[in-house]
Amino acid sequence: MTAAKSSRSMVVKGRTKQKRAVVRIKGWKPKRAKWVLLKKVRSKKHKFKTRVSLQGVGNRPLKVKPRNQKVRRVPVTPAVTPSDDCGSRLEKSDGTLWTCTFSDEFEGSGLDRTKWMPQTTGYTTGDDTNFACYKDDPANVSVAAGSLKLRLTKGPVEPCPGLKGRATGFSSGSVSTYRLFSQKYGRFEARTRNTAANVSGLHEAFWLWPDDRVVDVSKWPDSGEIDIAETYSSHANLAIPFLHTSWDRILGLIPWELGHLATSNTAWTCRAQRGVWNTYAVEWSAKKIEIFVNGKLCLRNIAGDSAFQEPYIIALTQGIGGDQNRYTAATPLPGTYEVDYVRVWK
Repeated sequence: MTAAKSSRSMVVKGRTKQKRAVVRIKGWKPKRAKWVLLKKVRSKKHKFKTRVSLQGVGNRPLKVKPRNQKVRRVPVTPAVTPSDDCGSRLEKSDGTLWTCTFSDEFEGSGLDRTKWMPQTTGYTTGDDTNFACYKDDPANVSVAAGSLKLRLTKGPVEPCPGLKGRATGFSSGSVSTYRLFSQKYGRFEARTRNTAANVSGLHEAFWLWPDDRVVDVSKWPDSGEIDIAETYSSHANLAIPFLHTSWDRILGLIPWELGHLATSNTAWTCRAQRGVWNTYAVEWSAKKIEIFVNGKLCLRNIAGDSAFQEPYIIALTQGIGGDQNRYTAATPLPGTYEVDYVRVWK
């Protein structure tokens, strides 16, 4: 018996004593610590040939057992996994591989400005009393020790140029790929860590925003927004995805107003503890958006909304909380949103 190998599957072929005999092929699954039937095939004229998936199969030889014959063992040679700028290439649900289109591992000593632009104008978080001035300042945006660090800090009250001079004592960091990189559809992933806290006041986000070179974003929420993961310090064990569309005007804009509705635009079942590293990803196509937290699917949308048919940019934000997550004297500062990497595939 012989086998031709690939990175994801293996062709097993051989001969049987009988013209037509059932052949059972088993593989060792380390996670289950047991032999599992991978495939059952019938021979024709004493011969059989079939492809079996090696998903989750360890390096022990396969057990190939034709009816009325002894078990034969076919070696499984560990496959060399293809890689690109995003590391080992991931497999899509159809068996093909994702191709890396963007990556930043934040290994340098400063922000790569060919990929990222700090937010400085026209945007803030918080409420009318406590709101953040986003600055392009090392105190708020820095890269060191292998991660991007976005910090919310408090200092003297002073005018914020990016908010038409409104005065605030809070400053923070937010970066995006504005007019540097955008993509329609694909897989977007980031590994992040926020400040450990169980009181209100901190708000972080890994999100996608329409490319304004293509989309009129003044028509938001109709223009769309994909919040892959928003984290609130008032909910210390949750990451909340949110898909903004024209539905916002019907259902309301505040996530917790929707938290108990069985809708496909948000979810309150995505567990992610604050203060530790978590991995967030979205797989987005013309007909489906799926959001994953630490590899677990927690939101699926199959509405195919027109808002999600255009290229989007990537954004990362350390914000100050508002509404039911507003800042108080107990909020820990500085609040730091660390990003280990950002990777995008198509």
